[in-house]
Amino acid sequence: MTTWDGPVRRMLVDLLEASHLVPLESLPESLDRCATPAGFPTVLVYLSDLELRCLRLLTGKGPDAGQDPGDDPAELRIDGTLAGRTYQTGEILPAGPANDDDVCAWWVPMLNGMERLGVIKVCTSREDDMVREDADALAALTTLIVASKRDRSDSYARLARTTPMAVGAEMQWNLMPPRTYADGRVVIAAALEPAYKVSGDAYDYATAGTHVHLSIFDAMGHDTAAGLTANLAIATCRNSRRQGCDLVETSQRIEADLIEQFHHQRYATGILAELNAATGLLTFVNRGHHLPLIIRAGRWNNPLQCEPALPMGIDLGLPVHPCREQLEPGDRVVLYTDGITEARRAGGPEFGLARFVELLIRCQADGLPVPESLRRVVHAVLDHHNGELQDDATILFCEWLGADTQPSAQEAHREHVSSS
Repeated sequence: MTTWDGPVRRMLVDLLEASHLVPLESLPESLDRCATPAGFPTVLVYLSDLELRCLRLLTGKGPDAGQDPGDDPAELRIDGTLAGRTYQTGEILPAGPANDDDVCAWWVPMLNGMERLGVIKVCTSREDDMVREDADALAALTTLIVASKRDRSDSYARLARTTPMAVGAEMQWNLMPPRTYADGRVVIAAALEPAYKVSGDAYDYATAGTHVHLSIFDAMGHDTAAGLTANLAIATCRNSRRQGCDLVETSQRIEADLIEQFHHQRYATGILAELNAATGLLTFVNRGHHLPLIIRAGRWNNPLQCEPALPMGIDLGLPVHPCREQLEPGDRVVLYTDGITEARRAGGPEFGLARFVELLIRCQADGLPVPESLRRVVHAVLDHHNGELQDDATILFCEWLGADTQPSAQEAHREHVSSS
């Protein structure tokens, strides 16, 4: 373990104290000031972009100005670089000599639970046995600082974007919870595409005691009104479950609110689900949506059976029935919208359910952690359509680790990738 005395302890204490009032733009300067006495004269922070394709340098004064990174590029691809390999696997990797003075450098992952914010590049002349653990501790604290400040930082938003964002997408990204979550019982990851133009798709998740809520919505249309429909569906869903409503009643309340607001002119399909993390029992209702997929032990478990109800907002008064499925430890529940399977490039075939399932199985069989599995699946879908989707495409993964599984987040991440 890192020894909690001397210059390393001073580095972490000073950085923690500075973090309370430091704006995100000043973080690089604070890192240099606090880490240099501990033997880390240069620390560069690279944060992932919205589509998880590249890592972009936090310069210190926003994305368009700031400190000179020297020979270090302002942007690195996630696929095909050592920095990207660290991002994908969570491993600390050597970055090679930093200069002619025998200063070495390391790529260190930035993990907030199972969420991957980026990597830091740490340069040091130290050769002691603790240098990697000390760099890891520095990365962990840096990650917490970034995570605490990003939601109110336009500099972070600009850095994470590679193209202008539509108003509907701006609304959706600010509506939903973080794309990754883990607590030792479950690992959750979600993605929306096209990231800068998404409008009517939305996802949500939350925990309460032993229960984990999961939901996905696909609102009618591809305009800002579709985003408003999805926003209302999620707001009603959250309000209802926090008042103790079950899944059936929650879906009925969503329908009532959509009708009141849009007068039968808008509707949304969706899956509302609840996982008992103590037992693995998955309960869900299907409101006119694609059924969830269960990926188990490198194969697609038998298709789920559930009598569907109509989309929310149509109001035909038909019954809504809850459905149940018993999970096994390691099962991955996958919720998705039709933009994944039904989208096609001009004149080409649909991506299709079979191809989608094959990708899910391959990622699980390769031992990839949930966030990396999701990244690769989404990019495969985008690449199949030459990066142009005609409909919103959303995926929500939830892996149940088992009732007695309580590893730390970093242990869970690294155990997942040890065989990849």
